[in-house]
Amino acid sequence: GCCSLRVEHISLHEQKDGKEYVVVFDFLGKDSIRYYNEVPVEKRVFKNLQLFMENKAPGDDLFDRLNTAIMNKHLNELMEGLTAKVFRTYNASWTLQQQLDELTNPDDSMAEKILSYNRANRAVAILCNHQRSVPKSHEKSMEKLKEKIDQKRENIQDMQRQVKDAQRDAKHGSVKEKVVYDKKKKTLERLKDQLMKLEVQETDRDENKSIALGTSKLNYLDPRISVAWCKKYDVPIEKVYNKTQRDKFRWA
Repeated sequence: GCCSLRVEHISLHEQKDGKEYVVVFDFLGKDSIRYYNEVPVEKRVFKNLQLFMENKAPGDDLFDRLNTAIMNKHLNELMEGLTAKVFRTYNASWTLQQQLDELTNPDDSMAEKILSYNRANRAVAILCNHQRSVPKSHEKSMEKLKEKIDQKRENIQDMQRQVKDAQRDAKHGSVKEKVVYDKKKKTLERLKDQLMKLEVQETDRDENKSIALGTSKLNYLDPRISVAWCKKYDVPIEKVYNKTQRDKFRWA
């Protein structure tokens, strides 16, 4: 990004919201998604940026003496194989690991663990500015999901009444009536589990409506972190990577 940063993309503030030497980044990134960030910097960095902006038009390059070849040559001199992408990969992978450790509860259900994984992945996508416009179909799909949830709640209420009646009959009834009671209890538990999965799905879908999770997952995250997480919390790898992705990351 350094090589394509233009003067119009930043503004400098000696004081902003109680902070000193703030650089405001404001520009359209990939897929015309706005990137906005306020970053306090050291005084020396701030003064240097002021010098770089002197006598330049808004459309001029901020670092006009820098290009990708020069930058990559410099980085490679510091460490063999080091490129600008390595910093992004490191920050993304570190953020994923930190978020997974913070969000995952070993006692959670499978659906809740996947929600935690997606939330960790979302933190990475936000860090990398992998946003998207909300899909046109989002509202309609959410309505359908809400209908399913409402229907499932009605089914649970109906089954709760049936369980109550069956429990009463089983107290003084035959073996057959006790079997019926046990079956209805299991059906009620299954319905509750289905409702929980639908509610988690609703939360997950709504939270990720404007985030593109796939880009960072495929290009900027070390897959060994996801594989280790799956093993640690007994999550099938298929829940995290589809077949194409599993083939790509077979080495991990």
